[in-house]
Amino acid sequence: MNIVLFEAGEVGRPLPISDRRAVHILQVLRRKPGDSFDAGLIDGPRGKATLLSAGDDALELAFAWGEAPPPLDPITLIIGLPRPQSARKVLQEATSLGVSAMLFVRTEKGDPGYARSNLWRTGEWRRHLIAGAEQAFKTRLPAVTWDQSLAAAVEAQAGGCRLALDNYESGVSLAEASLAAPVVLAVGPERGWSAGERQLLRAGGFELVHLGQRVLRVETACVAAIAVVKARLGLL
Repeated sequence: MNIVLFEAGEVGRPLPISDRRAVHILQVLRRKPGDSFDAGLIDGPRGKATLLSAGDDALELAFAWGEAPPPLDPITLIIGLPRPQSARKVLQEATSLGVSAMLFVRTEKGDPGYARSNLWRTGEWRRHLIAGAEQAFKTRLPAVTWDQSLAAAVEAQAGGCRLALDNYESGVSLAEASLAAPVVLAVGPERGWSAGERQLLRAGGFELVHLGQRVLRVETACVAAIAVVKARLGLL
């Protein structure tokens, strides 16, 4: 955790001593009353927090905010719903890398039960976004959905460069494909795209591209592809 993030409604309220952030402030940062640390308002500015007091039940904090943060990178991910443990990694790592949106979609080869996991039903997914932003020393969180079909996600895209990772029918590598911002990048589920989905993607203006000859896990492919896109857009 390189920055401690707070919701807008938490500012001005005591932070319970059992909260993971309170534990981090006291035990990892080793802050004492009067000390300050890096803090941020989720989707708002960064700044400094000062520990005013540390009681048995809660911490009292004061905040001083800086300027509003810049926008997220113009990269949207469309991801075939993977198993929850993989989705957790994608949520955190893609947030750390600064994408603006992640659309997890139903696919023909994906397990429909993944969308009913506790990750999505309980709101756990947002904690992974916050963890990714804290790692990156940023405050903005990407938009996330997990309740639409691939066809709906493709239809909803308006303009931009559209690329879909595919190990089997792609003719060019992501590093060599024509690319300009904004970018919509589609990553298939663990079993890959079906023939019908490849047709749907092509009809939606997506070019099939690859990351080389190795077959990668969904979370690895997402990180590698985002890094390539960011490098080519001059965002690294």
